[in-house]
Amino acid sequence: MFDETPNPLQIHEHFMRLALDEARAAFEENEVPVGAIIIHEGHVIASAHNQKEMLKDPTAHAEMIAITQASEARGDWRLEGCVMYVSLEPCPMCAGALIQARVPTIIYGASDPKAGACHSLYSLTSDERLNHQSTVLGGVLAEESKQLLQDFFRQQRKLGKK
Repeated sequence: MFDETPNPLQIHEHFMRLALDEARAAFEENEVPVGAIIIHEGHVIASAHNQKEMLKDPTAHAEMIAITQASEARGDWRLEGCVMYVSLEPCPMCAGALIQARVPTIIYGASDPKAGACHSLYSLTSDERLNHQSTVLGGVLAEESKQLLQDFFRQQRKLGKK
């Protein structure tokens, strides 16, 4: 994977690129381009992208699908020791699911000022009133994620959608 010992930023960028690959797949399927992967012990155990339109399911966000995949892969709903990489800051639903799944670390790309539930609008993942908190790092390859989202919504407006 790496020619020499990578620093943490290189590792985060490597895995975020995989999440961005998923986001691009969503774009191609006419879904909001958000991608997520879950890592356990350095290995990808789940990868997903938004599928709300295809599945006709408002909960079919990339993070929700990845959590289900990772739980199946581990045989446990508790995803302790895992890291979520997601191209856009999780919304309240997804942040809540990450808290319930005990995901200790969340790394995201672009901030979401309209619905971000880690830093931007809410701080659910650090709320000590809840049963679990996550360490969160935002801004990893943020410009790439932001550009992909902007391109998608520009295309949708041209088509008279969304």
